[in-house]
Formats: sequence, structure tokens, C-alpha cells
Amino acid sequence: MKTCIDCGTQFTVDDADRALYAPLDMPDPVQCVRCRWRHLASFWVFGRFRVAKSALSGKTIITNFPESVPFPLYDHTEFASDAWDPTSYATEYDSSRSFIEQFRELQSKVPHPHNSGMTNVACDWCDDVWSSRECYLSRSMLECEFVSYGYRMLRCKNSIDITYCFDVENCFDVLNCFKCYGVSYSFNAHDCIESAFLFDCKNCSNCFMSWNLKNKQYCIMNEQYSKDEYTEKLKEFDTRSRAGVDVLKEQFSQIIREQAIHRADFNVQTTDVSGNFINKSKNVHDSYFIDDSENVRHSVRGIYYKNIIDSVGSKAEKAALSVTDFDVYGTVATSHCSQVLYSAYTDYCENLEYCFGCVGLRKKKFCILNKQYDEEEYKILVEKIKADMKARGEWGIFWPRTMAYSGYNLSLAQMLFPITKEVAEAGGWQWNESEVNYPDAIPSDALPDTIDEVTDEITKKRIICPETKLSYNIAPKELEFYREHDIPLPRRHFDHRTLERFRPLALMITPQQGVCHSCSKEITHYYDPELGYQKIVCVECYQQQMS
Repeated sequence: MKTCIDCGTQFTVDDADRALYAPLDMPDPVQCVRCRWRHLASFWVFGRFRVAKSALSGKTIITNFPESVPFPLYDHTEFASDAWDPTSYATEYDSSRSFIEQFRELQSKVPHPHNSGMTNVACDWCDDVWSSRECYLSRSMLECEFVSYGYRMLRCKNSIDITYCFDVENCFDVLNCFKCYGVSYSFNAHDCIESAFLFDCKNCSNCFMSWNLKNKQYCIMNEQYSKDEYTEKLKEFDTRSRAGVDVLKEQFSQIIREQAIHRADFNVQTTDVSGNFINKSKNVHDSYFIDDSENVRHSVRGIYYKNIIDSVGSKAEKAALSVTDFDVYGTVATSHCSQVLYSAYTDYCENLEYCFGCVGLRKKKFCILNKQYDEEEYKILVEKIKADMKARGEWGIFWPRTMAYSGYNLSLAQMLFPITKEVAEAGGWQWNESEVNYPDAIPSDALPDTIDEVTDEITKKRIICPETKLSYNIAPKELEFYREHDIPLPRRHFDHRTLERFRPLALMITPQQGVCHSCSKEITHYYDPELGYQKIVCVECYQQQMS
């Protein structure tokens, strides 16, 4: 048993953990698992987009890094070009000083790219976006088109306010939905079309306010209707006004809490796993949002993981303390790196082998603090540095929180583990607040109740969110979408909407002990008591009832 240096809770490190730490020469962790995740996730920016200038060329850029970052920001294409030399920032290791402090000094000087992503068209107001087209104020997506206010999407089209969705089109305000078309206000719908207010429904069409349905059509409140009856019955529900939608949302939330059946976990095609939202994986433990992976422990949101421990948001093998890396192998304490091998403490590096404490390097080998060495010199100095770090208690611990790229409130950590400004600052994190004064902005309460009352003039105005006090606007294409689908204007800032939509998933990443509502046997499930779900069942009972 060990005591977490952050929260004081007791935690264990077992032989299976050490089997992954040992090949990387890692010591036992000093933080409990949740505090490790919180620490790592605070390095994944979920910031507010802003207009800035590239420090290299003066080119206008749009970034979600806050103004407080100490390092220069370069346009992404300029960062990856030969217009500058990262080794010009090289520094000698000083054994009399903390290596982490020297690494921090280097990070504060070396330019960083203004965003992440490649091969996009008209996706300037986005981050971590790949092979996508004409998306707006969205993050973490691949092969998407015409999506606004989205987060973590794959192959999605013509949709607004979607979170953790794959292969959806013409959808609005949906969470954890897959292969859906024309679906709105729904959570965990699969292969559904032209429906609204669905929960845990599969292969359904033209259904409304329904839950736990499979292969159904023309259902309202889980009651079957004919096509004509369904059309007529729908007229009783007010989905065209903001007030009406808010009432329906509250009613449906109550149904989900009190009447819907909840499977103990969301794991699919797995062998020997513990955790939630694990797909096509084996030997994965205490991990969440993991796909196509093997031999993983204490990690969150990864794909093609193998022999991984204590990592967040990467594609990696034989690594520890990896944050949103891609194709790294044999690494320790790396962040936003790509194709990096046998390296440690690297930041925004690409195509490296055997590097230590480097920032912004590309296509290099045997570098320390961005300085080039020959192979023998490198090996000797790395062993010296590691010995010094071990003596100071630095080795095997991720970088200090003060090196995070943004405030805690503008990171993935706040999405997964929300805390107040006071708690964050007491814990050593930054907290970013920016006030932009729009004297002509209108309060969201003044917006028309229905889309029919909205004129094109709304696209020229700023609107103040009552929750965040931040302003937002209605883009012309966004307005077209709302009109086409009879959706009332949103009354909250788009980031607030994403965080609120994501909240149920954040409350499903901690194991809970309970009793199956159907068979009464003891089970492990992942629903925080805050969700208030009353009918949680074991996987076997769920499968029987949904068959």
C-alpha cells in the first residue's frame, strides 16, 4: 500500500503494474491512479480559440493555446518547415541543477505549433483535426465534414453539438452515438434514423422519447404506433421552442434515471478487462475509452495500445506517462509526440530516436536538451542524468503542473475531473480567465423562443452566456442548419454545451459496487451515484432483456 502525495488516499502497486514499469526502468508511482490521470490530462488543451500571430512570420493563426504560454507559437506548417532550427536552442546539462528545471527552461523558449492536425480544408477554428473539411470550433476529429461544436468524432457529417460520435450525419445534440442519421437529443444510440430523445436504442427509426429499444419503428415513450398515429401523436410535443425542448429534456432525463435499464458496463468484444468503454481489447485493466488494445493498465482514451501504463489519449506501445502521442515506442513522460522511439521527457517532437529532454525536435537521434551527441556520449550522459533525477525524486514522474500548456480549467482534466479555481491553484495548476468586453452583446435570454422568429441579423451579434459569461455567435451556416431542422437557438456558450453533454461519460469512469436490479447478484458497475440511475443490471441480464 502507498499513500498518494496529492490526495492522501491509499493505493496499491501490484506485480502486473511492475511488469510494465520494469522494462522502462520506472519506479513505483507516488500518485494514485486518478491523480495520475488528472495530472496527465491537464496537459491536453481544451482551450478557447483565439486569433493570434505566428511568431515566425506574423501570419494570422487561430489557436486554443492561451496568451499565457511562455513559448512562441508558430503556424503549424512553419513549425514543421526548415525555416527554423530547434537545435539552435540547445543547452548543456548542468548536473548541479534539477534536470526538470532545465527541461522547463528549454520548453519555455522553443516554439510550438499553433494547433495539431493535417490535411484539412477550411478547418482553421479547430484543433486536433485530421483529414476533415469545413468544420468549425471543434476538436479531436478525423474525416469529418461540415461539423460545428463537436468533440471526438470520426467520419461525421453535417452535424452540430455532437460528442463522442462515429459515423453520424444530420445529427444535433447527441452523445456516444454511432451510425445514426437525423437523430437529435440522444445518448447511446446505434444505427438509428429520424428520431429524437433516444437512450440506448439500436436499429430504430422514427422513434421519440424512447429507451432500451431494439429494431423498432414509430414508437413514442416506448409505446408502438402506426405510421399515421405516430405522426399525429408527435404534434403533442413542443420541439420547436426553446422552452418546450428544455421541458422535454428534463422529462427525458428523469426517464433515464428512473425507468431505463443500464448495463453494468459498455465493454464490447473484450477478454479479461476491467474498466468501461473498452472495445475489441484484451488484458486491459482499470482503463477507459480504449479500443483495439492489449496489455494496458491505468490508462484513458487510447487506440492500438500495447504494453501501456499510465497514459492518456495516445497510440503507443511499451510506454508510460504518454499524453496524446502518436506511434511512440519505448517512451517515458512524453507529450504530443509522433513517431518517437526509446526517448523520455520529450515535448512536441517528431521522428526521434534515443532523445532525452528535448522540445520541438524533428528527425534527430542522440540529443539531450536539444543538443546533438554521438551515441557513446549520449548513453553515458543519459545514465548520469537518470541517476541525478532518481536522487532528486524526479525520474518516472511526469512534468510539473506549471509546465502545462493551459490552465486546468481549459484542459481535458477539467472535463474528466472538474474542480474549482481555488482547488486548482492550491494544487499547483494554472487557471486561465479571459474577459472580452462586447458592449453591444445581447443576453441569451433575449433570444427568440423559436427559430421562426429569428432573422439573419442574429449572425451579426454577440450573445452572452449566463453560465460562463462568455460571448458566442450564431454562424450563417449554423443558422441554416437550425432553420432546416426547426431547432431553437442555443442559450449557452458552445464549450459549456460540450462540457455538459460530456458530463455523463465523466461520471462513468470509476468502479462502483452494487446489486443487479434484475437478478440481485453483486456486480461492479461504473455509474456514479450522482447520475441517479435506479435500474443497473449485470451484462447477462441486460443481454437477455435486449435480445
